[in-house]
Amino acid sequence: MFTLAYPLTETVEIDGTTYPIDMSFDNILRLIEMLNDQEIDDVTQVELGMQMFIGVDLDCDINLKGSIFNKLFEDVVSEGEKKSRPVDIKGNPMPSNEESEGGASYSLTEDAEYIYASFMQDYGMDLFEYQGKLHWSKFRALLAGLGDETKFKKVLEIRGMELPTGKGTEKQRKSILDAKRAYALKGQPLPEAE
Repeated sequence: MFTLAYPLTETVEIDGTTYPIDMSFDNILRLIEMLNDQEIDDVTQVELGMQMFIGVDLDCDINLKGSIFNKLFEDVVSEGEKKSRPVDIKGNPMPSNEESEGGASYSLTEDAEYIYASFMQDYGMDLFEYQGKLHWSKFRALLAGLGDETKFKKVLEIRGMELPTGKGTEKQRKSILDAKRAYALKGQPLPEAE
């Protein structure tokens, strides 16, 4: 969880040895892309992922290395999102927006141009100049804080729009459907006209 009360995570201790972690946003984005690549097997993903994180090959079996990698990814990339998911009064996990809307509303890969343009618009930041410098946690906080007038936020708004119903809404409905199709993510069902 992002907090201003503690320093950003930049090291990890594994079996009593402290390793620096490359937490630059561009390294984490490459890591996420690699993990989403269906052509790379699990063992290779773990080996490459550990190299990307700490830059060394741990001398242990692949199962232990996989456990370390998964824990590291959950703690420093996802920042414990699943752990901090809201619960109801009985302690049951509440449905997230992504689940209730049928999937993710954005992709760091597919929406890269919108994210880049929005960082320039809102913060005057050329993300290419921040490669290797901007910490992943800072990137995530800035991404979440983008203004409603940015391209990225407008695309998210289009993807989340409800289709109007009732008499006289055909033209508006068609316009929204066309926009939703234009900005749809790969692999997500396209809205259909009724």
